[in-house]
Amino acid sequence: MATVSNAVFGFRCLPLPIAQLSLDAVLNCGQSFRWSAFPLKSEAASTHEYRLCLRDRVVCLRQTHDALHYRSVFASRTLDQAQEDSKEEETLAWINDYFQLNVDLAELYEQWSQRDPVFLKLKDRFSGIRMLRQDPFECLLSFICSSNNNIARITKMVRALCTEFSPALVSVEPPIESVESELEPQDYHPFPSPSTLAPPEVSAKLRSLGFGYRAEFIQKTAKMLVDAHGSTIAAGSNIEPPEEFLRSLRSMDTAAARSELLELMGVGRKVADCILLMSLDKPEVVPVDTHVHQIAIKHYGLSGSKTKTAMSPALYEQVNSKLVGVWGEYAGWAHSVLFTSDLKAFSSYGLASAESSAIPASTGSMSETFTLVSSPSPSPRKRKLKQTVESELHVVKTATSLIVEEQKNVATDYEPSLSMADRVKRRRRGKTTGI
Repeated sequence: MATVSNAVFGFRCLPLPIAQLSLDAVLNCGQSFRWSAFPLKSEAASTHEYRLCLRDRVVCLRQTHDALHYRSVFASRTLDQAQEDSKEEETLAWINDYFQLNVDLAELYEQWSQRDPVFLKLKDRFSGIRMLRQDPFECLLSFICSSNNNIARITKMVRALCTEFSPALVSVEPPIESVESELEPQDYHPFPSPSTLAPPEVSAKLRSLGFGYRAEFIQKTAKMLVDAHGSTIAAGSNIEPPEEFLRSLRSMDTAAARSELLELMGVGRKVADCILLMSLDKPEVVPVDTHVHQIAIKHYGLSGSKTKTAMSPALYEQVNSKLVGVWGEYAGWAHSVLFTSDLKAFSSYGLASAESSAIPASTGSMSETFTLVSSPSPSPRKRKLKQTVESELHVVKTATSLIVEEQKNVATDYEPSLSMADRVKRRRRGKTTGI
């Protein structure tokens, strides 16, 4: 039974240690792409507030060291106390399902640590990373967008799907304790339905939004599902038949469910395995790409080149079998911890510093830290060399800062018709003129 939280006013409290769930890691490591994050002032009990729009509510989450704090915002603000309590019980049930809190993550970490000395070294620093149980249709389209892409651009595309094809459910003020005090109320859009994305004109619209070749994959996949299963919502249900079908794959064995997914446009083996792991209850599945292949070579004795190698079906199976053999029944979950630990955006995550527990500043960004080590009384030749290096590093830092700034403006500065250079020039003009 959830109770009203004293630690975070207006939120209800679910006792839950960070070892079981770390929001900062789980919501920023490339599983889900629709959560909004609001950094909070130091006096707040939590470092961030996270928000996600469902079909009928916006779920708001905060975390302290021993609890998860939650509340919901509804389109109707006229609920009496009994109705509100009932709705929040629904939210609590959704939280338990979405984060799969029935799985004891601390126990899994112990099992993996006993089986794998590499995991043993990482488990304390990267604690609380568990797999989400996402809506299968949203997960399907999100990972179609992930093809040859990075987290920032996937996020941009998934948010564009919502804002362009799903009406806003509700507008919500930013948190009172938000670091950015001048933020305007934000509109929250549910994920669009299959029937909304099935019409042929959707493809052209997505191309105009910068989806590229993925535009046809999304529209044709939605159309395939609607043609096969219809779009009329059955009595007593709140989702379309294609969504019901995708959820039914949870009861199939892994091979059969994978086979169904591979029939869809834009779904290859890796995308199918991401969907199986992150929405269809297949915890043993390890999605393999060149990144995961390099982890297997680096840490688990898999033979192969340290340079990128084309991912053939035979190599995919070899890497997958190797890692399942190391981690067992929940290999896909363990893989997520190793994958996260290897991301550049998490290079300082969990380290003993003032920012150690903070959310990565720009997940998937290209920013790096450059340090020059000086030597006593350098010669003129060395001084000239150092000046040259410093000059080059300044150019790199400047370029990198522009890229990071570009990513930070994902939601507010996204016009696919403009190039990155045009958008940067426009923001510079804005700063100069005071806009």
